[in-house]
Amino acid sequence: MRIPRLIVHEQLQRLGWPGMAAIGVAVLALGYAALALVPAWQELRSAEQRSREAGEYLQQVESGSVAPPEVPGKQLDDFRRKLPAQLDATTAIDRIYELAAQERITLARGEYSLGTDPKTRLARYQILLPVRGSYPQLRRFMHALVNELPAVVLEDVDLQRKRIADTELTGRIRMTLYLSRS
Repeated sequence: MRIPRLIVHEQLQRLGWPGMAAIGVAVLALGYAALALVPAWQELRSAEQRSREAGEYLQQVESGSVAPPEVPGKQLDDFRRKLPAQLDATTAIDRIYELAAQERITLARGEYSLGTDPKTRLARYQILLPVRGSYPQLRRFMHALVNELPAVVLEDVDLQRKRIADTELTGRIRMTLYLSRS
């Protein structure tokens, strides 16, 4: 249904400036409600829902049907306990050499340096190992290293071929073995 412009113009003249101001304020109030109040109301409903879910979770924790969440400090202490002790560094290094021997990789004499971090109370054994082997052997070695020694972090792998046709690679692997200082 189309309203003729003349009728709208006559009605607006009959209302006068106070009526048009009231219509303007009503339009502004509707715009404010649509742009500000509706999203705030939806956020309030979402917060109420989260509060109900948190209450239900708390009841489940109190009844024992759900395990309580771990405290971050406790997680860090558990992590430190799982790390090998600083005195067991030789065992971990021997395991690195065993994994290399399983893959028939030649490990030349490496460079080792021990450092400590006063903030984390962890010892860091930085190891630089020159390696020689085929790409699949080196890849399996690094994969086994990370899987069997989770305290080892591979920091840098530098592999090179002397010629394109060579199947054997030479290079170096830089890793850090994290150790508990307890």
